[in-house]
Order: sequence, then C-alpha cells, then structure tokens
Amino acid sequence: MGLVPIEGDPTHYLNRELSWLEFNSRVLAEAGSPDVPLFERLKFLGIFFSNIDEFFMVRVAGLQAQTLRTITEMPPDGLTPQEQLVAIGAKAHAMFDAAYRLWNEDLVPALRKVGIVLMKPEELAPDALTSLDERFWSDIFPVLTPLAVDPGHPFPHLRNKTINLGIMFAREHDGQEPGFAVIQVPAMLSRLMRVQVEGATRGFVLLEDVIARHVKQLFPSARIRGTYPFRVTRNWDLEIDEEEGEDLLATIQAELRRRDRGNAVRVEIGMGEGVETSVARLCRALKIDQRYDVYRVNGPLYLADLMTMVSDDDRRELRDEPFTPQVPQALRDPDDFFAVIREKDVLLNHPYDSFDPVIELVSRAADDPNVLAIKQTLYRTGGDSPILKALARAAENGKQVTTIVELKARFDEASNIQWARTLEQSGVQVIYGLLGLKTHAKALLVVRREKDKLRRYVHLSTGNYNPQTSRLYTDLGLLTANSEIGEDVTSLFNLLTGYSAPPRWNRLIVAPLGLHEAILGFIAREAAHARAGRKALIVAQMNALVDVDVIDALYAASQAGVDIKLGVRGVCCLRPGIPGLSDRIHVRAIIDRFLEHKRLFRFANGGEEELYLSSADWMPRNFHRRVEVLTPILDPEVKTRAGEILDLVMSDNMKSWELAADGSYRRVTPPPPPTPVVRAQARLMERARERAKQITDPLSRGGGRFHILRVPARPPPEPRMRKHGKRKRQP
Repeated sequence: MGLVPIEGDPTHYLNRELSWLEFNSRVLAEAGSPDVPLFERLKFLGIFFSNIDEFFMVRVAGLQAQTLRTITEMPPDGLTPQEQLVAIGAKAHAMFDAAYRLWNEDLVPALRKVGIVLMKPEELAPDALTSLDERFWSDIFPVLTPLAVDPGHPFPHLRNKTINLGIMFAREHDGQEPGFAVIQVPAMLSRLMRVQVEGATRGFVLLEDVIARHVKQLFPSARIRGTYPFRVTRNWDLEIDEEEGEDLLATIQAELRRRDRGNAVRVEIGMGEGVETSVARLCRALKIDQRYDVYRVNGPLYLADLMTMVSDDDRRELRDEPFTPQVPQALRDPDDFFAVIREKDVLLNHPYDSFDPVIELVSRAADDPNVLAIKQTLYRTGGDSPILKALARAAENGKQVTTIVELKARFDEASNIQWARTLEQSGVQVIYGLLGLKTHAKALLVVRREKDKLRRYVHLSTGNYNPQTSRLYTDLGLLTANSEIGEDVTSLFNLLTGYSAPPRWNRLIVAPLGLHEAILGFIAREAAHARAGRKALIVAQMNALVDVDVIDALYAASQAGVDIKLGVRGVCCLRPGIPGLSDRIHVRAIIDRFLEHKRLFRFANGGEEELYLSSADWMPRNFHRRVEVLTPILDPEVKTRAGEILDLVMSDNMKSWELAADGSYRRVTPPPPPTPVVRAQARLMERARERAKQITDPLSRGGGRFHILRVPARPPPEPRMRKHGKRKRQP
C-alpha cells in the first residue's frame, strides 16, 4: 500500500554532475565557516578551485564531446548532455561568484588583520615599487615572449591552466578591429612575489600584475587600449584504445604529449581594460561558447595558487590543532613484526593510526632472508615513497618482487611511468594490469618461509599506498595472516599477472568477477530479513553512489522495511526521503579536516552482522571496468572496532550535511543539551591520543624505529603487552 514503482522514472535519480557540484559547494562552505582557522579556510578555498579545474577538464569536457555525436544511452535522470551543460553553467557561475565574494569580503580583510596583504604594484611605496621594477627587468623580462595575433601570426596554442595576458591595440583607423596580442605568464616563475609593505608582516604582488605594468615597454610602438589576464582550461582526459595499442606504456606516453593540446572547455577572465571588446574574439579563437564557457572573476585567477602566501607561516593559532598519527599498540616496535600479525588481525584507521606499520612491513620483508616474494598493487603512491625504495631493495636482495602499476591513474600517469621504470631497473617485475581494466584494488602480499612451510601476510586497504595522503585522507587498512584471505590475494595477483581467475574465492569478492552481484545480493538479503521480521540494517560509507541497479535495490530494501544509513562524501545519485520509495534512507556527508575516503559497509543480516572494507565505490566503473576487492572483517575485535568507527561517523552532528530529496544539502545542526555534540574526526583523534597515553610514560626514554615512549604509565590493559615492551635489539 502506498509504495512507488521503482523502475523507469527519471525523477528518482539525481544528476551525477550536479551532485558533484553540490559536493564542491560544501567544500566552499567550509572555506566560509568562521569556526575554521583562517589558514585552513584558505586550504578549503584552494581545494574548491582545484576540484573545479578537474571537473571541467574531465566531466565537462566529456559532456561537450557528447554534444558532437549521437548519444544512444541517456543517463538515469534523463538530462541530455546539452541540458546538463546548461545546468552546470548556471550552478558553476553562481559558485564562482560566491567564491570571489568570500575572497574579497571575508578572507582578504581577515588576512590583512594578521599582517598578510596582496597588493597591486601601483599601491606600493615608491622605494618598494622601484625595487620591484628592477626585479622585473633582471628576472622576468628576459623570459617573456610577446605574441602578436594577426594574419601572419595565428592565435598561439596556450597550455592548459596557464595564465596569460591579453593585450588590445588601437588600429590606425578607428573602424578597424583592435589588434590583439598574448603574453604567456611564465609557469616556471613563482606567481607570488614578496614585497615590503609598511604595517604588514607579509606582502605580495602577482607576477601577472607586474608584467601588465610593463606592457607598454614590451610593445613600445603600439597604442595599448587594454590589458587583462585570462586562463584556459582544456580537455585533459586520455583517449586510449588498448585493443589498438600494442604497447600500453608507449600509447599512454603519446597521449600525455597530446593531452596538453586538448580542446578548450573554459576560459576564466580577470579584471582589466579591453575585456569587453575582445571576449568574442577570444572565444572564436578557443572555439568555446561565450554564453556558458566564459567565467568572469572579480579577483585573481585561480585562487588556489595564493595558498602559498601562508605555506611557511607557522602561527599555530591560525591552523588546525597539531595531530600526530599514532602507531597501534600491537605494532609499537615489536621484536617479531610478523608474529604480531600471525597472532591476530590488525586494523589501521588512517590518519589517526600511522601509516608507518605498512612501510615497516614492506621494509622488513625486503630485508628478511626468510621472505621469498613480495607482490603489491600501486595506483597513486608518490615518486619519493619509502615503499618504492623498499621494493627496489627487496629485488636487489634477490627476492621475487612483482608490482601491478596502474598507468591509467588519472593525472598521475607521467609520475607512475617514471617510478615504474625505476623499479624495473632494480629488478622488480612491473606489470601494467589487465587489458581494458584499471587495477584499483589496494593489496600487498608477503610470502615468508616459516618452519618448513610458507605463510602469507596480507595488507588490504581502502586507500592508496601513499604516505602523504595517508595523513590527509581517512582510510582503513587490514593486516592479516588469515590463510583463506592469503590464498585469495595470491589468486588476485595471479589474475592480474596471468589472466587466471580461480574456480572460486574463499573470502574476497573481486570486481569485475561478481562484486556487483554480491552487493545486490547483500541488499536483497536485508530486504528478505526485514520482510520476515528479522533484524535488518544497512550502514555504508563511501565516496560515491551512482550505480542505478544498486540504487534501485536500496529503494526496494527501504520499501521492505530496511533502515538504511549512507555516508556518501561526494556524488550521490540516490534521492532519499521520497514517500513510498526511500522513506527509510538517510544520506549524510562529512566535510572536515580530513578527506573522508574509506569504504566501509555493514549488513545486519538478521543478527549475524557482517562488515566489509573495500577499494570500490558503488559506481558502474568500479563494478565493471576496474579490478576491485571487497574484504570481510573476520576478527571479532577488529569487527567491533570497525563498527564503532562507522557508528561514530554516522552520528557526527557538527561537520555533517544531510541530503534532501531535491538534491540540496543542509548542514546538520548540533542538538541542544543534553544530547551530546559529536564531531567524528575530533573524537577519533582524541581516541588515538588516549590509546597512546595508556601505554606510554612521558618521562620514559624513547627508542626504536617509531620513536615511541614505551614504558607503561600504569599496568598494561592486556597481558600480551609485556612481550611488545622489550627494547629492540640493535643490529
């Protein structure tokens, strides 16, 4: 009674692109929050502009390409590519206007109050201006190349995301179209130039403003009518036909060279004279639509570059409270690292738990004579990673080392190619994944000889093997010596290197070999439990929810009586709260100090609760076009802790936003007393510190690889702590 038919109604789904813009609106709102320290507000503003760049370079570029060809498949929400572009343009322009109002009316005065100012050259005192002019002629002028645009000089190709100056000239006859020239602002020079400003501790001017001041000297015989800055964003997505490319590495390298010449998708234009008379000409040259693709900004272009104004300012009161990730108790410099994992599974909750144990596992494996093989997937790891160095050292030590390097990791392709070649030179067997699939799974396997048999040690994670992002993103990692999981991870690597899938998997669920079907099965199982009067609940945290089949299954489960709580950081195409369809579904998103990145799922299963961590969001690409892993959490203690983490995230009422049926988000208002106020990330930092205090004494001496104080302040809570309290033997 009163149930809404699920299939076939586009109004049941939110548009993916507009949902993504809603996510970025939440990021912008955090930049505008007075409760956030000033320098962190600047950080969020920089993230906003960086995200918008990526959105245009990939998503908008893709939609523009679709308008040029016949589309045979419509998105679930029913919007055509052109309709989406119109809606995106309206939303993105409003967001840009809001971002620059925030900059001009809020952040600039706030920065001035703490002694940081951004000046125009003409606002400087005479002595400072003279010094700036001298720096222009000595350090900047020799690098510049003025480019005239006329029948003999075609419009130059402008590189993606570079800042340029457009210069308008008067012609001999007033009726002629004004002349035009371009000066590319050198990307290899710092965009921010330090200057002395009376009353300020830090003064800056923009490089493009300094160049604009000297345009007359660059075109001495021309009559300058105006100068303004502009910035072009281009299609930056790779177009790779793996069936045609015999060598994937060479194909991607060729595409990287071509990518910088992709079609323009947007132009940002700053303040200056001569803009109105040249916008149409600029759009013709760039082949973009003046109505939708031109963004006029009231301030400096690409404000993310301005974050360096505070990068070396160490005033703690203007930043978040310092936090140092903690090494879990069981892994605090044990004599036998592998014995700890043999004894019980260990859950790492980054960034509250340190990433050091993962590095330590690879490093010890590289040097342990009993370790025979190391296998690892690498997606985004960073060029100077200690993991890469340990893998190279392991290969040089004669171990069998295999890495699955994903060359198609968007925006990291060039970096991945570079360090993959370095690994190959060290003797590592580098594999570039499966044809037509991205390897997005996060897996590490160490094979070790112990008492005349081989034992497998495994790390499975929701995030990349990247020490830098592990301090910024919330992710979960599982260390285990479970034999069934070890067999499955061995089969996973055999699949990736030899195209040989096992007849069956013991514990892991792998995409594209059944993950989609498994998730649909779990949801349907909860619906069956609800209809039978048994305990039924779905709690899931992920980055994106897009897959229509999964959304429809969640609608059906809601109709069956399943309570569904979703934490979706970014894109969510599900509409919660539709009467008769999604009454029992609630969707929240946290925007806080760390980027919520983990994928953690709980199914009540009639009282036999199951928890899983995964590398995969609930998106078609993750289910069908990527190699992904869903890992069950089997250890009872680890399962309890993972459940507590998920409960805490879902109960956040300080940094959460709630999704409404119309696709908009509203801040969750902290409740009045006596209901507790919950800020999940702050609670998790506090818990990590408390765990560290329980087993350390501030007066004791440090030591060991992690430099952790290890003398208990009171009797240890667990008997096995004594074993791990021994001092590490020195080599």
